[in-house]
Amino acid sequence: MAELSTDSGGGGGKHQKKRAKKSSTKVDMTPMVDLAFLLLTFFVLTATFGKPKTMDINMPLEPKDKKKITKVEDQTAMTVLLTEKKDVIYYYFGVLKKDTKLDSTNYAPSGLRKILLDKNKDVVAQVNQLKEKKTQKTISDSTYKSEVMKVQSAKEALYVIVKTNDKTKYKSVVDVLDELNICEVDKKVIMDMATAEKLAIKKINN
Repeated sequence: MAELSTDSGGGGGKHQKKRAKKSSTKVDMTPMVDLAFLLLTFFVLTATFGKPKTMDINMPLEPKDKKKITKVEDQTAMTVLLTEKKDVIYYYFGVLKKDTKLDSTNYAPSGLRKILLDKNKDVVAQVNQLKEKKTQKTISDSTYKSEVMKVQSAKEALYVIVKTNDKTKYKSVVDVLDELNICEVDKKVIMDMATAEKLAIKKINN
């Protein structure tokens, strides 16, 4: 907003020359400041704040009473070995023995995911049935969550042990955990790679 203030040039005599009227311009900055604050408020209220991306991992605790340790069957126990290689995953089932052969796969949908789905297909099928019931609203959300937990923690459900070494990339661990979540594998644990497993991998690469 501009304010114009006029001031007479003085001299009111009859025979005096009339001087040109001088005008001064004064700019009022108040509306501009108000507009700036309105824009600032608008962008603050309408902006979408980035939420930190986190992943919840429930790790089993070692019981104080050794008698309460649950024995995992060889056919339901899968060990995944992650090294510094970005596209190679080594794995085996059961307990690592001298004659155990390490198999390898990758992070493609036809790789690790296919193996997990094949080994955990019964759990995946049951969870999908529960999801359908939840969609059709035949069961409540609380019932759905409790039933899924029972299915995923059943004895026949797949148990995956993810093992890493000092050179394993963080992204590799996250990618494997994502695949486990997709394949409804809830029984999982992250551990350091044993010496025998490191030697087995070294034997393959040599």
